[in-house]
Amino acid sequence: MNTTELAWFKSSYSTNEGGECLEIATTPTTIHIRDSKNPADATPTLTLTPTTWTAFLRTVR
Repeated sequence: MNTTELAWFKSSYSTNEGGECLEIATTPTTIHIRDSKNPADATPTLTLTPTTWTAFLRTVR
């Protein structure tokens, strides 16, 4: 899937002041993560399964 076709969103904890933020886009089978400072389509993304994403969130909370 082309990353420009995804609906990207930032955390509600992110501000408009810049800094280090990530954007997330979800599909039924994948979670896409990218650096919000450079959201161009050529920016590399990390793609995880929902199971892996859930395990990650449990670990960082």
